[in-house]
This record gives sequence, C-alpha cells and structure tokens, in this order.
Amino acid sequence: MPEIKVIIPAYNEEASIAHVINDIPNSVSEVIVISNNSTDTTEAVAKNAGATVLSEKRKGYGYACLKGMEYIASQTTKTDIVVFLDGDYSDYPEEITKIVAPILEDNYDFVVGARVAETREKGSMTVPQLFGNWLATSLMRLFFKSKFTDLGPFRAIKYEKLLALNMEDKTYGWTVEMQLKVLKRKYTYLEVPVNYRNRIGVSKVSGTIKGAIFAGFKILGWIFKYSFKK
Repeated sequence: MPEIKVIIPAYNEEASIAHVINDIPNSVSEVIVISNNSTDTTEAVAKNAGATVLSEKRKGYGYACLKGMEYIASQTTKTDIVVFLDGDYSDYPEEITKIVAPILEDNYDFVVGARVAETREKGSMTVPQLFGNWLATSLMRLFFKSKFTDLGPFRAIKYEKLLALNMEDKTYGWTVEMQLKVLKRKYTYLEVPVNYRNRIGVSKVSGTIKGAIFAGFKILGWIFKYSFKK
C-alpha cells in the first residue's frame, strides 16, 4: 500500500476541521493539521478527531504547508504521495481517492482537483476567486502552454517530486508557485474535476478585500517572475 500523507493548513477552523478529518479515506496513512496561529479550539478538535497536530505561529498558507513538509521529512517511514487539502470543508475529502488515482494507476507526478462549474455549488467561489483563477490560468497558458484551468488547493503530488520543487512561498502564492514549477520541470500533470461546496465560516483570503488583493498580487508576481526566468 502506498504511504499517503495529508497536509491541512488551518486557521480558526474549529467548526469544520473534524468534518474534514472524519471524511478522509482509510487509505491515508496520516492526517497532519497545521494550526496556523489559531486562536480558537482548532488544535483540540483536530487532535480529538485523530489528526497529528502541529503549530505554526507565522501566519501564511505557505508557512503552514512548509511546516507539514518539515514534519514529514523528519519521519523514518517513506512517504509516497502528499495531498494538500483545506480545512474549511469546501472540498470533499472522500475524493482523495479520485485525486491520487492518476498517480497510482497512470504514474502522473501531480494532480489538481479542478473546481469546475458543473460540480461547484452556487456561491462557493467568490467573484475575485473566479476572476483570479481565470486570469492566472490564462497567463499560464499564454506563457507556458499550460493546460491548467484552476489553482485549486485540493491536490496530490509524488513526495519526491514535491521535494525537488524547493517550494518557497510563505503566503498566498503557494498553489501557483507549485503549478509553475511543475510546468518548468516538465512534470506529468492532470486536472480531475471535483465537487466543491460553500465553506464553513468566512474565508480568510477571498472573504476580505485585503486578502483578495494581496493574493492576486502574489499570484501575478510568481507568474511574471517565471515568465522571464530562463
């Protein structure tokens, strides 16, 4: 059986995190929740639900993901696949099986869960999210001949390939950085349509004007950086 680890960054997700953990398939070896400076009971709820809980005081999605990777690297057991999943219950954790299938069955390096219109609940993505996705993926097609249509955070990657990416971004640019580096390194990749629903609670990024603007600048910054990088 492949060793599959799930990394879940979480900031004040006490109302949703147990739902996420409980819906994760038994094929997953370990669920790792990184509390990103949470001030509620996220850590206690996640522990009670059976997750390994880490704490990252530096705020930022990338900081939390890097903390999870650091933990995996410290283990003696070999990890085969890492899945990234949000803690707000907007994705369907049971679809991890669908996300990792192309890696296990067809040897793809990287798979993104695409939040397509047909399987997306009304209102689950804000106008800034939809526009940002469209703009970012359009630029990726223009500059890199990419086939990506989404920057969805629900994704799976071979662990050895993830390490080779040398991920750097500490905040909102994490997802686009990963996809750009996948393109640059010519990894095999695939998008798999996934269901998507309205999250529990308020988004810390797209739910605020400041968060949406900052995320947009980060995403565009990474795209233009790699567009002119030899």
